[in-house]
Amino acid sequence: MKFLELISSRQSDRQYINKPVNRETINRCVEAARLAPSASNSQPWKFIVVDDPELKEKVARKTFGPLKSFNKFVPQAPVIIAIVLEKPRLATELGGRLKKKEYPLIDIGIAAEHICLQATEEGLGSCMLGWFDEKSVKTLLNVPEKKSIPLLITLGYTSKDYKHRKKIRKSFDDVVSYNSY
Repeated sequence: MKFLELISSRQSDRQYINKPVNRETINRCVEAARLAPSASNSQPWKFIVVDDPELKEKVARKTFGPLKSFNKFVPQAPVIIAIVLEKPRLATELGGRLKKKEYPLIDIGIAAEHICLQATEEGLGSCMLGWFDEKSVKTLLNVPEKKSIPLLITLGYTSKDYKHRKKIRKSFDDVVSYNSY
């Protein structure tokens, strides 16, 4: 698959079938993230793969939101990957303060998309989740209190009933200019 085709195929999937994902496939997805670039090569991440069904169910329930209306699909996914934000290198931290940029969060976003693109290549669906009870998820996964989990990612085989959606994006001319705003 050519890269632009891969990007066009990747979407946030919210309907999974009851089929486990083997660890070799999961490991390739996480390896793609491990190889992602990061500011000053800080690699400010740790990936926690949750594939134990009981634990996964508990984590999934912490994504529902106050009205239990958000993320109802998460329990269907056989895998959830938690990305833990680790301390960046001093150069990254100082540079971020000087430039008022959150380089580690940018790095986490790149790594997360690497997971999702590799998942697409593997024939899996994925969905990044920013809405979840972080404190409870940290407790369930034994993440130290001072660390944060910016994102969770679901992985699994997408239901055949779940349609591939056409990407609706702003036009090229609306978002691209050369040499000036």
